[in-house]
Amino acid sequence: MSELTYPEVGATRDGRLPAGYHHLRHRVRLPDGSFPTAADAVLGWRLHRAAGVALRTDAPRADAGVRVTPGLGIGPLRIWGPTEVVWAVDEPDRAGFGYGTLPGHPEVGEEAFLVTRAGDGIWFEVTAFSRPARWYIRAAGPLARAVQHAYAWWLGRTLRRLCAGQ
Repeated sequence: MSELTYPEVGATRDGRLPAGYHHLRHRVRLPDGSFPTAADAVLGWRLHRAAGVALRTDAPRADAGVRVTPGLGIGPLRIWGPTEVVWAVDEPDRAGFGYGTLPGHPEVGEEAFLVTRAGDGIWFEVTAFSRPARWYIRAAGPLARAVQHAYAWWLGRTLRRLCAGQ
């Protein structure tokens, strides 16, 4: 993990996000009974692919040490962001992972995707901390943050759709 571009590795796992970064927390309730479907969609990359994200990965499922490069955009306008999974969990009531940025990513930080089952329902959470690493992200300013929030919202909506169609 020496190539990761930030020192606070694993901070998304417990939700204590470090200062000096933009923080994102997005939570959406999933349909009752959908935990197995949601967990598999998150850990097996199905959620990201169904949301229209191009993925290059060296493993069929998220696990610590797995490299994954998501690409957002279309054709030559696609922006690729190399990452490495820094933690993963696959338990009866919690499933998901967090990945951190590698050199070449347009931002510095970590993002996590977690499905939980509790007394108040089944939830999908996106948690992230990040700051710009490239000039074009800095230049985009609030627009870059808006895109990140819209992306989290879109993932939640996509996962709800995948779970509804179980």
